Amino acid sequence: MTPGVDEWSRDPTEDDEDDDDEIVYDDDEDEFGLPSLASMRRKRSAQLKPDNLDTGGGTGGNLSTLGYGLASNNRSRADSADIAEERGAPMYPTARKGEGKILRPQYKDILQDPANALNLINHSPPPTNASPKERDIHSSRLTRINKFKRILQASTVSPTELRNLAWSGVPEEVRPMTWQLLLGYLPTNSERRISTLERKRKEYLDGVRQAFERGSGASSTKPPDSTKGRGRGLDEAVWHQISIDVPRTSPHIPLYGYEATQRSLERILYVWAIRHPASGYVQGINDLVTPFWQVFLGVYITDLNIEQGMDPGQLPRSVLDAVEADTFWCLTKLLDGIQDNYIYAQPGIHRQVRALRDLTMRIDSTLAKHLEQEGVEFMQFSFRWMNCLLMREMNIKNTIRMWDTYMAEEQGFSRFHLYVCAAFLVKWTDQLVKMDFQEVMMFLQALPTKDWTEKDIELLLSEAFIWQSLFQDSRAHLRPAGDVPPENGIFY
Repeated sequence: MTPGVDEWSRDPTEDDEDDDDEIVYDDDEDEFGLPSLASMRRKRSAQLKPDNLDTGGGTGGNLSTLGYGLASNNRSRADSADIAEERGAPMYPTARKGEGKILRPQYKDILQDPANALNLINHSPPPTNASPKERDIHSSRLTRINKFKRILQASTVSPTELRNLAWSGVPEEVRPMTWQLLLGYLPTNSERRISTLERKRKEYLDGVRQAFERGSGASSTKPPDSTKGRGRGLDEAVWHQISIDVPRTSPHIPLYGYEATQRSLERILYVWAIRHPASGYVQGINDLVTPFWQVFLGVYITDLNIEQGMDPGQLPRSVLDAVEADTFWCLTKLLDGIQDNYIYAQPGIHRQVRALRDLTMRIDSTLAKHLEQEGVEFMQFSFRWMNCLLMREMNIKNTIRMWDTYMAEEQGFSRFHLYVCAAFLVKWTDQLVKMDFQEVMMFLQALPTKDWTEKDIELLLSEAFIWQSLFQDSRAHLRPAGDVPPENGIFY
């Protein structure tokens, strides 16, 4: 797909006089040609029969009717490509006007150049009743932030310095810009930064317009006016799967329950899928969007904790466009390095699972032999670890901390992740060697990581680094007995 529809472009720095107003689309379609929330509510309200509603305050109302026909219409929506029909409008939480965190007054400056956010970092002193240990932690944190600022504010950022500093974690105040630089989305030369952001954001928004433009779907075999969504130019199968997966993405976090959030994730995933036909959309990629989206949204909000009390739909459109575009391009950078995890038959994941089995045999042969004796195949539990990068095993905050190190590592999301998975598995050796097949599978499907802290993640990363140091440069240690070395000498 080649973006380039100029009339659809939008300058992210333009002056939005109504930016502070709640964004509501009252027309039949939203700005991307999808059925609007308001129109869906009107449509469903019109379908309700008055005699089915209990207006007396009692409990006699029919559940399917009170739910706008959700129960009775499941079958018809299951064949639809329109996301507003896939799940009913009442499934979104309703936000009151003014609910949410505070938008930074300087958000337009940050939109233009993320380096402008560095000057807004709060260097307040520690509480007067803080203990000596707390004061030391506070002082160390400020020192670390200032080290990042020194690197990030240079006319030319040193990637080596930034990677070395980021390996041990990135303070959340400087994380958005640091990630974008580590992934190569932002240029290291500050003079090119503004123009690059303008161009890439415009390119993404043009791509979204084209992807959802009526009649643009090349794969359609029905007339453009089909009622199944093909008239919007959508690849029905891809859009249908995305529409199912997005509402299931981080459902325990309020931020991901809002319509604005889900619509944004849907567009990102759909545009990525049609731009990468060799793989297309694969379940699991929806998880990989959330760390980027959450981190990049946070830079525009005064309160860095945005997982709750934050309805993105009330933010200026220019902010949401920028967050969405930046997330798309950084997701693309990440997936470029692990693309064969998602192409047909997912050979990259199969390769990693085999490597994890061999690595576990060398790190902890007792565990490996026990799993083998119990008939536990590594594919049965570690496929998800590779496909979702352990995101299903940890909360997003811990994942974000882990990704700081992944981005600082060469091939962090592929090679280093293998060693993290090995360290993660052998961590549970004492429990696993006492379990039979069923107990092992149940345990590995629901690992006790709910209360893990950043310290737990850092310990895991440190252990993974040790294993990588021992085995990565001694590839014979990773080769199963009798295996012939590959032509390129690389075992993976």
